[in-house]
Amino acid sequence: MQDDTPILSQDLAYEAAETACHGYLAMPGGAGPVPGVLVAHAFGGIGDFERRQADRLARQGYAALALDYYGNGWQAGSREEAAERMAELNADRPLLLQRMQAALKALARLREVDETRLGAMGFCFGGKAVLDLARSGAAFQAGASLHGVYDAPPSGSQDMQAALLVLHGWDDPLAPPQAVTALAEELTLHCPDWQILGFGHTGHAFTNPAVSAAAPGFGYSETAAPRAFAALDRFLAEKLA
Repeated sequence: MQDDTPILSQDLAYEAAETACHGYLAMPGGAGPVPGVLVAHAFGGIGDFERRQADRLARQGYAALALDYYGNGWQAGSREEAAERMAELNADRPLLLQRMQAALKALARLREVDETRLGAMGFCFGGKAVLDLARSGAAFQAGASLHGVYDAPPSGSQDMQAALLVLHGWDDPLAPPQAVTALAEELTLHCPDWQILGFGHTGHAFTNPAVSAAAPGFGYSETAAPRAFAALDRFLAEKLA
């Protein structure tokens, strides 16, 4: 679909246990049901970047929910605030998983969504959140981590239902080669269909044009970003069509 394809969008409130979550839902026009895809934000909360990704997916025919894993629509005012909030949630991986499971349930129960064709993608800490959702054995078909973080939760992994695509910047200091190898070993044991695509001379957050390359190992890549999104689009089409 073209970039000017009409879509529908709205804020979507849902609940994770007793926490109010505020997501952003983008959908194609026309009759459903259509496949659904979660979009898990980076460490700062839902922003314009995640909303644009949901819109992009909607133009391709998916119902895309940019989810809220912090709850209450929280957004960071600075990188320091984001890092602090991320550290709190990273220290409570069961809570992170609970927030992801609630978002998947909220997406699946929408009448416009085909609950048998569900995917999830996430950026940075959101990539870890998608991996954790897959590690729980959750019933969805396709998961993608874009410059994510790979350490498994203390509870380990169950057998996964989702096929996984990992899009990785090889120079990412948050996911060094030994972490990639450990993830590959984990997926070999637990995931029936996985692939890791690494991009050379590419660091963390390489898909986001708003992230400068001022620090070594970080920043947008004009070369890797379009390659990553092309691979992502093929993967979602293969698994959810």
